[in-house]
Amino acid sequence: MTEQLQTASRPPLKHLAIIMDGNGRWAKQRDLPRIAGHQRGVETVIKVVDESIRLGISYLSLFAFSSENWGRPRQEVEALMELLLQFLASQRQRMLEGGIRLRVIGDRSRLSDSVCNALKSVEEETATGTTLTLVLALSYGGRDEILRAAKRLVEQTRSGAVTLNEVDNKYFSSLLDTGDIPEPDLLIRTSGEMRISNFLLWQLAYAELYFTDVLWPDFDPAELQRALEDYQCRKRRFGLTDDQLKTTHSSAAEGDDRLNNAS
Repeated sequence: MTEQLQTASRPPLKHLAIIMDGNGRWAKQRDLPRIAGHQRGVETVIKVVDESIRLGISYLSLFAFSSENWGRPRQEVEALMELLLQFLASQRQRMLEGGIRLRVIGDRSRLSDSVCNALKSVEEETATGTTLTLVLALSYGGRDEILRAAKRLVEQTRSGAVTLNEVDNKYFSSLLDTGDIPEPDLLIRTSGEMRISNFLLWQLAYAELYFTDVLWPDFDPAELQRALEDYQCRKRRFGLTDDQLKTTHSSAAEGDDRLNNAS
């Protein structure tokens, strides 16, 4: 049974995004190789996916590998790609049985054929999942995503598929990697760093931000609950005033009452 976060008195949380940071530091604190921290981080991913399902969250986006991470030592990059393949192989059946839909965003041209094929296979097999959409950002950078979307727009205007007068925020958003995914409501970053590091630059425009000193391998359901409790105390205005929000909420409530009475 899922524990729904959304009530009349709480801001709805449909999409949770996380910058998973601190694997290397976790390993260093224990005199372990960095890969040990990444391995432990994968275990945390599985726990957070399970907890997100329990809480009724519909979308979970994880910053798994940035476009800048390609600059890390070759041995570490290769180990991370191998961990990704192991994760896909070990979690494939769980995704299918649990209704988890895998989506991957980022520039796949830099990924190996084996990784691309594995990602495509699991994406296709889980495409009908409705319980949770798990979005993995791989070889991903927010600026790169916006640039690629801009190039698509130029191509479409040149071909006559769309005119500049028809382009608005909604249309441009549809050209992003996340075109069919709602924008995040909450971003969590672990490890104490207070920046978004080129992650979902367009999509996070009105997201709530939560930073914790906890390193990703130590992030557990209790830490997630603390973040969600903090989020539930936020007031999301989206550029409006408090009075406007009250009017909007009142109108929505009246609409719900009319629907309930009609049924």
